[in-house]
Amino acid sequence: MKVLIVGGGGREHALAWKILQSPQCDALYAAPGNPGIKADGGTCVDIDVLDTPGLIEFAKTTDIGLVVVGPEVPLANGLGDAVREAGLLCFGPSKKGARIESDKAYSKLLMQQASVPTAEARIFTDLEDARTFVLSRDHGVVVKASGLAAGKGVIVCKEPYQAIKPLEDMMEGGVFGDAGSTVVIEELLTGQEASVLALCDGKNIYPLEPLQDHKPIGEGDTGPNTGGMGAYSPVPIVGPDEMDRIEREILVPIVDAMRRDFGRYEGLLYAGVMFTPGGPKVIEFNCRFGDPECQPAVMRIKGDLLEILLATAEHRLDEIEIEYDPRPSVCVVMTAEGYPGPYEKGRPITGVADADALEDVKVFHAGTIMSVDGDLLCNGGRVLGVTALGDTLEEAQAKAYEAVDKIHFDGAYVRRDIGSKAIGN
Repeated sequence: MKVLIVGGGGREHALAWKILQSPQCDALYAAPGNPGIKADGGTCVDIDVLDTPGLIEFAKTTDIGLVVVGPEVPLANGLGDAVREAGLLCFGPSKKGARIESDKAYSKLLMQQASVPTAEARIFTDLEDARTFVLSRDHGVVVKASGLAAGKGVIVCKEPYQAIKPLEDMMEGGVFGDAGSTVVIEELLTGQEASVLALCDGKNIYPLEPLQDHKPIGEGDTGPNTGGMGAYSPVPIVGPDEMDRIEREILVPIVDAMRRDFGRYEGLLYAGVMFTPGGPKVIEFNCRFGDPECQPAVMRIKGDLLEILLATAEHRLDEIEIEYDPRPSVCVVMTAEGYPGPYEKGRPITGVADADALEDVKVFHAGTIMSVDGDLLCNGGRVLGVTALGDTLEEAQAKAYEAVDKIHFDGAYVRRDIGSKAIGN
């Protein structure tokens, strides 16, 4: 079978790396892909993720058996619908399904209708109304751009007055374009967060092993939010009882609510869950694999990932059983200097091969490009996702940072505490 992966980041490299190990995979293409996917045996094709006609034409003429859509933006633009309308199998939800991520106001209303536990919230389209509301609050709030903002549209404000500038930037300054014209203002929840990923085939829900992401740029969860600075699995705070409760109170009700609203939800459903003193509450839903959560997730999945994705697309999730490597995994994201603000592209990267050569380590490319001279260069804010397995979480963490220290580019930055919450250091 020939597979087409849409996207070119760390998530897509991780999926490609694992799919290429499948005996069912005859060839893998990535649009646009990245140097890591190419080095692992995939073929990169120069088609933009938003070029729906180009992607469909390529998939049909190349006899693609399964299209796997990585990023949220093409899903929100309806790529999943277009692939299915072309008679092809697709891993990824419809445009209506992608609204669970692309429209946070819609997602919040759907959660309220389905009685899914979540933060109390108000939705605003008028800046003055939003300003008046936050200044009437006694406790911290979270300001969210309702639309897609590349993981950066969430501002945590420990004091209500701190929300005024983000509201002005979003609703008046257009810092996130149309994505910030509507905002969701939520109560600030406290507790530890976990990422719960679940496969959905329209009939069945299959939760994967939970992970924990690290969104803020600074150690100790300080500074502005990013697309993700690292992740690890498993998560000690999420045991079997907690997972049963999440499936019962969160996943099943929201999938049922989407089915009543528009029909079947197919693909990957991501729930960001905060474990509060009052129990688990949803912070957000996403319509695709998390990035960087996908990297440590695939490191632990045993067996044939292509078969898993294919079973999801063919509505037969009830036929599969996923096994996991019992060893923990840790992914540390290396970013460009200045990220999540402005950063410089084109800086040379060295040492990736040395890091990759370490046992139980894989370096996933998130924002890289190859020069005409064959040099690996930075081409994004999040550059690499250095991922390792270890007999213990401490060992996996140590291996990941050992690999990180073999890689060099000017201005490289990493958080040095990925996984430390679970280790206790």
